Amino acid sequence: MNTAFCLPAIDDFHRTLNGKNTHLFILRNRAGMQIAISDYGARLVSALVPNKYGDLIDVVLGFDSIQKYWNADEQYHGATIGRFANRIADGKFSLNGKEYRLPQNNGSSCLHGGPNSFHTRVWDRQVIYNANKIMFYLVSEDMDNGFPGNVKIIVSYELTDQNEIIINFRVSSDKPTPINLTNHAYFNLNGEGNGDVLEHQLKIDAPTFIEIDERQIPTGNQLSVKNTPFDFSSYTKIGDAINDQSLQLQYAGGYDHSFVCNKGIEECSASAYSENSGIQLNVYTTYPTVHLYTGNFLAGDIGKSGQAYGKYSGFCLEAQHFLDNPNQPSFPKSILNPGEAYSHTIKYKFCIKK
Repeated sequence: MNTAFCLPAIDDFHRTLNGKNTHLFILRNRAGMQIAISDYGARLVSALVPNKYGDLIDVVLGFDSIQKYWNADEQYHGATIGRFANRIADGKFSLNGKEYRLPQNNGSSCLHGGPNSFHTRVWDRQVIYNANKIMFYLVSEDMDNGFPGNVKIIVSYELTDQNEIIINFRVSSDKPTPINLTNHAYFNLNGEGNGDVLEHQLKIDAPTFIEIDERQIPTGNQLSVKNTPFDFSSYTKIGDAINDQSLQLQYAGGYDHSFVCNKGIEECSASAYSENSGIQLNVYTTYPTVHLYTGNFLAGDIGKSGQAYGKYSGFCLEAQHFLDNPNQPSFPKSILNPGEAYSHTIKYKFCIKK
């Protein structure tokens, strides 16, 4: 077994933030896989997965102490993102005739629900060890970062014996409100801190992707992936066209785009593979889009293995609703009304590519 990769020490996550204690929780399955999850941001900290040699390697970027998460330049590693993942243009939207204003924390946009959002909260939790499952609970009060409604959120992580991490989001609200939750794990299937991911092979089962403008706000158009750098209909190296002169890639400094999959939980929406490790990651989801982000703005935080996370050190496959959908007339809306149930699932399945 490769001893270079191990889970962070639980004691290094025992701290207090705003009067609440933070913790690290470890789940293990019968296949030997192990994951670490923190109640700070209800986030995935580590995932130790067997490679083609039988060694466990940590494929999730992150840090080995809670202080490093607090101090990191990149605040979203592994976190639950809400109330609204991705960008909302100009930090505002209208709902039922009323305009709501949100903090602008990414240029003129509201990104990932705004500053001090779900990724910065200490969630309540319940661990069900005999089911390899942990559930996190959070109440987001009315007008939290400008969003209406008292919202109750439950996020669960389950590690199955089939080497699946199943993440389920459940939400209720007492007022109509936009909701778009996702997980923001960065993956490197060679092991975190082990170079960039440009040689990883990627496949996304999507005929179209969402066009963005220079602010990375959707234009409202869905473009065909055919004959573009966005065609991952068969396995293609992430780095093959990442430096193409396409305006879409220039606007984002790489891939930071949503692919319209609409596959459902039974079919694989996206798959990534490393020839080096032999590890394959398959993504299944009830969400309609998968957002590919290639770590274009990672700026050198020192990760768990002591290596700097620079540009392209990890990739994200963030399953979610259509970005900026409250402001996009042609996009399906993700408005949660009182009495309705929001329930969506993301499944990360790891295996050795045959």
